[in-house]
Amino acid sequence: MAIKKLVYLIIGVTVMLVGSGGGVPVHAQNIPFVGSAPKAVIVGQQFQLQYTFNSQKGTDLRLDPAILENFNNLAGPSLSKGSSVQIVNGKSSSFEYITYTYVFSAKKEGEFNIPPASIKIGNSEYKSNVLTIKVLPPDKAAQQGGGAAQQQAGTAAVSGDDIFMRMIVSNRSVYEQEGFLVTFKLYTVLNLQGLNNPKFPEFEGFLAQDVERKEEAQWELENYNGRNYQAAIVKQTVLYPQRSGQITIGSAKAEAIVRVRNQARTRNFFEDFFDQNQSVAKELVTPPVTIDVKPLPPGKPASFSGAVGSFTMGSTINKTSLKANEAITIKLTVKGNGNIKLLKTPEIKFPNDFEIYDPKVDNSNIKITTSGSSGTKTIEYMAIPRYAGDFEIPAVEFSFFDTKSGSYKTISSDTYSLQVEKGEGGGDAPVVSNYTNRQSVQSLGKDIRYIKTGTAHFKVNKDIFFGSLFYVMVYLMIAILFAVFFIIYRKQVKENANIALVRTRKANKTAVRRLRQAERLLKESKSEAFYEEVLRALWGYLSDKLNIPPSSLTKDNVAIELTKYGVSDELSAEFLDIINTCEFARYAPSGVSSGMDNLFYETVSAIGNMENTIKK
Repeated sequence: MAIKKLVYLIIGVTVMLVGSGGGVPVHAQNIPFVGSAPKAVIVGQQFQLQYTFNSQKGTDLRLDPAILENFNNLAGPSLSKGSSVQIVNGKSSSFEYITYTYVFSAKKEGEFNIPPASIKIGNSEYKSNVLTIKVLPPDKAAQQGGGAAQQQAGTAAVSGDDIFMRMIVSNRSVYEQEGFLVTFKLYTVLNLQGLNNPKFPEFEGFLAQDVERKEEAQWELENYNGRNYQAAIVKQTVLYPQRSGQITIGSAKAEAIVRVRNQARTRNFFEDFFDQNQSVAKELVTPPVTIDVKPLPPGKPASFSGAVGSFTMGSTINKTSLKANEAITIKLTVKGNGNIKLLKTPEIKFPNDFEIYDPKVDNSNIKITTSGSSGTKTIEYMAIPRYAGDFEIPAVEFSFFDTKSGSYKTISSDTYSLQVEKGEGGGDAPVVSNYTNRQSVQSLGKDIRYIKTGTAHFKVNKDIFFGSLFYVMVYLMIAILFAVFFIIYRKQVKENANIALVRTRKANKTAVRRLRQAERLLKESKSEAFYEEVLRALWGYLSDKLNIPPSSLTKDNVAIELTKYGVSDELSAEFLDIINTCEFARYAPSGVSSGMDNLFYETVSAIGNMENTIKK
């Protein structure tokens, strides 16, 4: 089997270092001496081992004698010189390099390291990188004097052993919410021209997160069931089971177009000369796989909310000494590997006299790799103390199920003590906040009007107004209007002093403002931000309407409170269904825009029905 040259050297910018199981970019000025070889070879097969350096003054190239323990030196080294031209910002530069090529063959199968080679350039000695080569056994089909491809000659048929696709599952027995990797891999010994219409399973019963791939699939030599194939990864996905029991992952399908020789039974000189080939379509189907999902064991801690994996947690606060009406920020960071992107926001129990804002969650530092979801999730909490005094913010407990030990673990953040001094205007008087726009209370000044001085001039009026019926009616109307305005004013003062009532009455306006933002995100097709804004609108509306702090809201106490207010079970279920849909849709694969449209109108309708039911 022919071995292709895998290394392209661009001296002065980047050297693609192939070895240790993959290519690593190295700056040429740091390591000007680079070795390269195939990642996998077959026992007895010839392959090239090349060493390249960015100088034509290198001397005394030496290989480590240990290489001969596992490989035979068949030829070399042969010397070749070359140059490369690079253009950056309109400026061109050229570099010269030398390549030494050896021809080796592997003695036995296994995975072996090729020790660094050394070379002298001037008065300095440089060493190359360590290379790792996987040596595969000979192809059994070739040893038996033919394979499926040869047996099918003359019919242009393609055997299922010549090209196929596998669904490789990293773990078939997992716990609920425990992530595992599913890899779809293509194997072929034929000339593949294309892979058409690949269709992958829907992964029902799982939350799926595709592994981030920065480059196209790379072909590698792999031995499978005694045959050596060119193999490439088509798709990799991390799955998180959402329920226990037996869950089946359906088949993946694709159509492969391969080029095969169409040999006739009787051949002549012209047929041999032109060697007719034809393209053949082969349907590839992976068998379904059943996953055994184990339920999480009993004894869940009170602070457990579905986290599965291995995590650590830390917290910071921006200040512990402040004045009333100043904001404090607590930043909570959760690090680890597992279903970290799906974690529910931990609850911080602020004192009752604190005004609490919705936490800000940052998932940008979480990466999806073949080992699962890993990284850091940052949650930023902001609150404002409205009174002076000494307060304590208790530690936040976070529990998770550790799959390695098979047990629950609980970690906690720090406890913070706050010293709140009186703010401007004093910290003893309550401050009524406008929960819609968060404007501070303003004090209005009073103007002084001076009495006009000078000589008074009187004018005799023949019409007697004092004591007339019109005079009495005017004073009576003024008295009535004053009484009405006084009653309305006292009622407004009383209502404004009732913070809970203010929040309840303005719950609908706050929700409408957030839904307008969600509608804008919907038009821009920003699905994840859309679902987050709808969730904020729903939870904020319920918090204001039911007078429950956001940190204390749960689906259970919401259902109970709605029943107390006379809300029907159907309307309560509709609210909770919308919340569940948003929570799952934020991390599930992106859906169609029509689904987002329907969810938006359902949310508007549900809030409208709730307003008609709970009237305050």
